[in-house]
Amino acid sequence: MANWKILNIDFMRWRKAGLVLSTLINIAALVSLATQGLNLSIEFTGGTVVELAFKEAPQLDQVRESLKSSQFGAGVVQNFGGPNNVLVRLPPIETGVGAEAASKDIGLRMEKVFPGAEVRRVELIGPQVGEELAEEGLIAALIALGGILVYVMVRFTFKFAVGSITATLHDVLVIMGFFSLSRMEFDLNALAAVLAIMGFSLNDTIVILDRVRENFRNMRKADAISVVNSSLNQTLSRTINTSLVTLLAVLALLFFGGEMIRSFALALTIGIVVGVYSSIYVASAMVLALGATRQDLLPVQKEGAAIDDRP
Repeated sequence: MANWKILNIDFMRWRKAGLVLSTLINIAALVSLATQGLNLSIEFTGGTVVELAFKEAPQLDQVRESLKSSQFGAGVVQNFGGPNNVLVRLPPIETGVGAEAASKDIGLRMEKVFPGAEVRRVELIGPQVGEELAEEGLIAALIALGGILVYVMVRFTFKFAVGSITATLHDVLVIMGFFSLSRMEFDLNALAAVLAIMGFSLNDTIVILDRVRENFRNMRKADAISVVNSSLNQTLSRTINTSLVTLLAVLALLFFGGEMIRSFALALTIGIVVGVYSSIYVASAMVLALGATRQDLLPVQKEGAAIDDRP
């Protein structure tokens, strides 16, 4: 069994290549987001949600085919609560009547498409509500980033804070870029995963930077690259153990959790893997690129302090 404590991997040997790779990936993500955007779910765009209860567990593929061949067209179909319950998400439907009458009309039409199924609820989500959710999600992400910046600046230094924020933004861009390129539906669950990954990635980065700070003070004759490499090797076992245990739980959700939380689990899976990478080759490499030194972490000496300490 390998002893992680005695490893001496030269992580920073590939720091420049890591920064170039991260930059290229982020540029690709930004281009995709700018040109084709995200495939937003009806929580953001508005639409109709219909809950159906079947007497026997239906085949979701057959439900999708029946829906596609009907007047409703394509929609998102997934199990909800149990194998007999199905949740159908439809794009906005123009009915020309009020919300209550539209819900009743859609329910009656659904019963004709799926005879024998009980329509338990029909909810109409207007585009205004979707815009508010998107705006509030963006505000939540910005507040989180601002809080991270202030926290790391207070606890460490500005250079460390820039490295942490850069790594966090890198992880967010990678996840968002994946959803944009793959055209997978981006819903509230995926947004929640993005916010969760911001915290997970920051936690790993803070542990590494805290060790970097300690080693800067203890390894007085070592250069900055040696200090960062030693810190990464010393925290490697913690990083692997924490990430692996978390990843196993998330993979269980991804493969066995059902369609309802698939986007959440997939975003977390990508975020955990990318978060470990960014802590090493984005945050730590950025700290070195900004020229962090031992002097940056030393307390500021007050003028005249030596005179005040005299007996």
